[in-house]
Amino acid sequence: MSVNALQTIAGIRIPDSKLANDATDLLLEHGTEFIYNHSLRVFLFASLNGNREKQVYDPELLYISAVFHDLGLTPHYSSPDKRFEVDGADAARDFLKSNGLPKESMQLVWDAIALHTTIGVAEYKEPEVALLYSGVGLDVMGEGYEHLSTADREAIIAAFPRNDFKNRIIPTFFSGFAHKTDTTFGNIKADVCAYMIPNFERKNFCDCILHSPWSE
Repeated sequence: MSVNALQTIAGIRIPDSKLANDATDLLLEHGTEFIYNHSLRVFLFASLNGNREKQVYDPELLYISAVFHDLGLTPHYSSPDKRFEVDGADAARDFLKSNGLPKESMQLVWDAIALHTTIGVAEYKEPEVALLYSGVGLDVMGEGYEHLSTADREAIIAAFPRNDFKNRIIPTFFSGFAHKTDTTFGNIKADVCAYMIPNFERKNFCDCILHSPWSE
């Protein structure tokens, strides 16, 4: 289902500005239907969390963040040596800069995307950053599932189906950084590499200390 044909789902109005629609077009062009559905669910779940918690946030910037948050997994935006989160954040910043948004908005969206997998940090930052993190956590891991009403859940999934999400999301993640597994060092995506690669050897922080050039 095209987002352009939608207005309000589960009580959440999907932004319909030119900026939002242009961002959606990039997601449709360079992403997949699977990533598209996931990204729109993330926006809706994040917005529901924000409303439930009475957070004051910018829906358009939250939407842009959700749209771009996994585009770093796609061939068009993937770099050879950066974390996929940074690739997506850089793409969003370039998009917002080309549309004349202020530096503060660009930085907010960059942080939201770059930190959306950083447990223990993102949830304590600005509302847009924390809400994107919460929306991702709900769709991927079911965090806060108990706060989601049956009616809202069914409305969102009807619009943006999960389509065997549990079994497809890990390979989808891995496809975005299989060529640069070292970028998962120090973050949860190393778990994806360990799941997908037999006998995967993670880079170890303690080894970095012990094998450093310092003699003592």
